[in-house]
Amino acid sequence: MKPLPIVRFARVGCCCAALLLACATPARAQPAAPEGLVAETVHALEGRLTYYARRLAGRPTASGERFDPEKMTMAHETLPFGTLVRVTNLLNRRSVVVRVNDRGAWSADRIGDVSTAAARELGMLRRGVVRVQLELLKAIDGPASAR
Repeated sequence: MKPLPIVRFARVGCCCAALLLACATPARAQPAAPEGLVAETVHALEGRLTYYARRLAGRPTASGERFDPEKMTMAHETLPFGTLVRVTNLLNRRSVVVRVNDRGAWSADRIGDVSTAAARELGMLRRGVVRVQLELLKAIDGPASAR
């Protein structure tokens, strides 16, 4: 027996509704710049990123401050210390804003290392190495509400 046109339409309608619901997941908000700053992206890089071992906690970084695995920091070969960088994991689109305070990564195929806290927020603790986008942020004078 041939299905009625209404039944066929209902099947198509249900499939379309399910597809729309699956695609309608809310976008993740980009992490805000540190309090009191408005930031805009001035340059973006892509590459592979890893994270520091917790056993390095307390050791001095190239900038002179002690490495704290629970702070949002990163190592980069050339970026100036204090540079704010938005790091986005390209596998899951999770992002964090970190501050450059060390030199590295010391592997030719990596663009940097992040702290354990940043790695946790990026969802990369199990993988260890992920493809990321680094966005260099430029601080703009004035409160965020002024823009």
